Amino acid sequence: MKTPLSRWQRLLIASSLSLPFLASTSAVQAQTNFASRTGFSTYYQLFNANSPWNVRPVRPTLGTYQIKKPLYNPTWIPFVGEGRTSLAVFMTDSDDPPITVYGTAGLNGVNDPDTGGQRDITLPHWPSRVMPASGSDGHADIIDTSTGIIHSFYKLRNTNGRWTASMYGWSRIDGRGWGDAAHWSQGARASGVPSSGGLIRRHEVNDGAPYYKHALAMSLPTHSLANGISAPSYVYPATTADTGAASFTGALPLGARMMLPASFDLSRIKNPDLRKVANTLKVYGAYVVDSNYDTAYSIYVENGSGFSLMPNGWDTSVVDELELIRAALRQVVGAEGWVNGNNASLPADDDDPLLSMRGRWVHTGTSVTGPGAFRTWEQAIVFPDTKTRISQTNYTTLSKVNWGKPVAGRKMRFKSVASGGARIRLQVKTGPSVAFDSGFLQNDTGASFTWPGTENGAVSVVLIAESGVNMPSSVRGVLSAD
Repeated sequence: MKTPLSRWQRLLIASSLSLPFLASTSAVQAQTNFASRTGFSTYYQLFNANSPWNVRPVRPTLGTYQIKKPLYNPTWIPFVGEGRTSLAVFMTDSDDPPITVYGTAGLNGVNDPDTGGQRDITLPHWPSRVMPASGSDGHADIIDTSTGIIHSFYKLRNTNGRWTASMYGWSRIDGRGWGDAAHWSQGARASGVPSSGGLIRRHEVNDGAPYYKHALAMSLPTHSLANGISAPSYVYPATTADTGAASFTGALPLGARMMLPASFDLSRIKNPDLRKVANTLKVYGAYVVDSNYDTAYSIYVENGSGFSLMPNGWDTSVVDELELIRAALRQVVGAEGWVNGNNASLPADDDDPLLSMRGRWVHTGTSVTGPGAFRTWEQAIVFPDTKTRISQTNYTTLSKVNWGKPVAGRKMRFKSVASGGARIRLQVKTGPSVAFDSGFLQNDTGASFTWPGTENGAVSVVLIAESGVNMPSSVRGVLSAD
């Protein structure tokens, strides 16, 4: 039974701002043909129909804050296009060989925020044609249509046949394209999304449609972005902010959806390619996913598309039209409703998982780690084949995502998702006392409880996982609102 406290109310509590309600992804039927040229959850149309990327607002309410002009370089113009700061998206073939990506100089592996450490990343398939963007960010996304995973890299480089990167994240092709409170970092953008999210793709540029059928990806300069002190640095559906956010001087958070008002006169946009972008900004808008240096706004187009607003050289009329869009863009702060990619109203609020399985898993009662360990692609602790049951404990912390924290007095449910006979147990403590103990739960079983307050001490959680026997096993616990 749902509690009266909806995500809309929780967002208001977390940010003290009036923010748009977006239902998170509900359960979707598994899709195996990720290379299909039609339908959602494919290489050609990323994420499911309920993804925030594929959802549009009905009669949105817009805020008043205006995106700022360049601060240090007055002649710089807004940018819509491909190039050094964008990326290309590469699809794997089942015959592509595996490749290991190593950390850049000075790192003991690639930074992997989801696991909380650095490690070498070995992918089962790697296309020979991978070419990272030439800019310092070196973005590239590899979409594996056999596993349904988008692999997103930051500062990816190939030096004499050796691949290196600074950061890695992954997301599901059939997911929602944004992090959640458990799997909070799912890509190489500062907002925790894969760089392919919201990208204007090569196959879309000349498809004859009047607008792109998804929200776009946008970056803003630091003097337009919020610092997390005077205003939240990120809001739902973003799960994280730029590492330098504390020095920002604007008011717009990562995760903000920017739109043109319904009254915006598209006839003033004469350039047909920019008009298609502007029309998309009226229908879907663009999510703020990253920061840039002193460009009023950048909207990303896939490299290799041939997209250019000025194919014949400098065009002052296009400059004027880009400025018209900048002056009119505003943040969505509410809406009468939301429609998904299939033109259906969104289903009821479906709560995100609030508990990650990451961290150190030690033998219960000791400080010795292993042999079971967190595996990011499974989002679970995975045990090897063992003849006796292994017990390991994780003294984990809950999500630090500002909109993804449990609320005192709220009805919660803890569920086990396990294989091979593994099981899991949750203890919720207030101070030194145990306020709730689920006991060991087998696969697809759960227990409900009310989240405690802090009257008797700080709230903390302990996870205890036990392996199966005589076969490999895995288990994860899912904590969500009941």
